[in-house]
Amino acid sequence: MWYSIAAIVVVVLFLAGIRIVRPTHRALIERLGKYQRFGKPGFHWVIPLIDRLIQINVTEQMVDAQPQEIITNDNLNARVDAQVYFKVKDDEQSVKNSQYNVNNYQVQIVNLARTTLRNIIGTMTLKSANSERDKINNELLMTLSGETKNWGMEIVRTELKEIDPPKDVQETMNKVVKAENEKIAALDFANAMERQADGEKRSEIKKAEGIKQAKILAAEGEAEAIRLVNEAANTYFVGNAQLLRKLEALEKALRDNAKIVIPSGTELINVIGEMAGVMPVPTTRKADR
Repeated sequence: MWYSIAAIVVVVLFLAGIRIVRPTHRALIERLGKYQRFGKPGFHWVIPLIDRLIQINVTEQMVDAQPQEIITNDNLNARVDAQVYFKVKDDEQSVKNSQYNVNNYQVQIVNLARTTLRNIIGTMTLKSANSERDKINNELLMTLSGETKNWGMEIVRTELKEIDPPKDVQETMNKVVKAENEKIAALDFANAMERQADGEKRSEIKKAEGIKQAKILAAEGEAEAIRLVNEAANTYFVGNAQLLRKLEALEKALRDNAKIVIPSGTELINVIGEMAGVMPVPTTRKADR
């Protein structure tokens, strides 16, 4: 009977001491309050009521720094919130440091992040804080990494969630942004109109230059025609001024529809020739019958 009771107690103690560590965790096993050994993923057995197994998550975790009011360098209150991503390193010493070098590292990271944000943003204006978020994230990351290097963890990244100014300041900033956008739009429109006017001006200039060139060419053509006429006159009428005047008189008479009386028995061609000063064509009279 005693053997049966003892076997049952042993079985109960064995079952009570079974611990399973998941792959996402590492374990520290203490015996009577003193560190005993490191527990990796898998099966572990501890002595009930004597040993204690503490599991630590070694995956990436996130804590929110919680919104807070920060006074910027230009004396404006800004509502700031940030998130910190971290993980405990999975080696034995790092896991030990996360438990024995800091009390509740999650709370400590939040407090450290809030203090660091106040120090960083307090030296910046509200405008620069909004435009230099990457700089704030980098400074926050560097500070947290340096302060937690003995906590057995790695600060993976930090993200500034929001920097919200007071409502009245936000409305003023929105009006400024709207005015700047309207100014840019007006400048773009003015530049477009100026480019259009320049194009029309160049078109008119080209058109005027074309008309000018056409007139020059026409004048040069007329001058060339006059030159050729002069050359012909010099060639064919030099020393024949009387003949030229007769031809001009004949041309004028014909143009003015002047009447010309032709004597009977005179050939028309000879009359015209006499008026032009050209020798008449001799005619042969018909023999008298």
